[in-house]
Amino acid sequence: MNKICIPATFVLLSGLFAATLASAQPAFPTRNVQLIVPYPPGGSIDVFSRAVAQRLTELWGRNVVVDNRAGASGMIGTEIALRAEADGYTLLGHTSSYPATAAVRDKLSFDPARAIVPVAMFARAPMILAIHPSVPVKSVKELVALAKKNPGTLNYSSSGTGGNNHFSGALFAAAAGIKLVHIPYKGVAPAVTALAAGEVELIIASAVSLNPQLKANRIRALAVTSAEPTPLLPGLPAIAQSGVPGYTYELWWGMFAPAGIPAERAGVINAAVNKVLALPDMKKFLDGESAEAWMLPLAQAGDLLPKEIERYRKAAKLAGVTAQ
Repeated sequence: MNKICIPATFVLLSGLFAATLASAQPAFPTRNVQLIVPYPPGGSIDVFSRAVAQRLTELWGRNVVVDNRAGASGMIGTEIALRAEADGYTLLGHTSSYPATAAVRDKLSFDPARAIVPVAMFARAPMILAIHPSVPVKSVKELVALAKKNPGTLNYSSSGTGGNNHFSGALFAAAAGIKLVHIPYKGVAPAVTALAAGEVELIIASAVSLNPQLKANRIRALAVTSAEPTPLLPGLPAIAQSGVPGYTYELWWGMFAPAGIPAERAGVINAAVNKVLALPDMKKFLDGESAEAWMLPLAQAGDLLPKEIERYRKAAKLAGVTAQ
């Protein structure tokens, strides 16, 4: 049987041609990147997204532009992102408010667990129970006692129905055996402003959202939502150890993309964000916002949303939060 001999020079040239094609593939990014934040400016995910975007801009040499598209507790901005091509040039900054909201929405034009996928996480942290200075209490126990004595007279604000502030407040009321009135706002920033103005008596929110008003002494922190006191928020007791046993709640913030983004492109973004999170100045920034970096590998992030949405559905039933 005759063998076909392929000249060594042809093999070498073929290899060089393949290598040239591979090297000709454009690096990412070759143009500016849009990072949609589906909440108003000033909230925690807006603050974290802008911090990461600034450092990605420096790393990539391309602008990462934060675009606030608020409405419907984050769902309007999410839908805008979903209409973009899944190529990594349109990304979405989201918080754990997203699965919370998705868990109590009956009618959505997309599958909230599968339509977007995580490409990187930013940070995680407990929340703070804060009150208006006019509320005459100095501890969680005293707050619970006041609420029991005056049922339905204390109001708590939130970023919108089904968001983290709503869930955490409803679960706190259920665990404490008290009745609180929920007042939703269009984002956590206006919800915190409402507390500072005395429109409501309390809120449970992230430190990054509360810090400006706390530093200005317009609101007062009572406790944290971690199971135990945390060095992230020194000096504050845990709600669970202050009269409401078993109560805990944790936040997270991260970056998502429309489903269908190529795995290689998602990996490039994940590696870049994790590199940013490891920067000394980023650690200093996160420390100042009472949060810790969450460098979640892409392989471990895939089932984040399905698990979180199911967890919040169970929490909704426990807290009596009805579907919208």
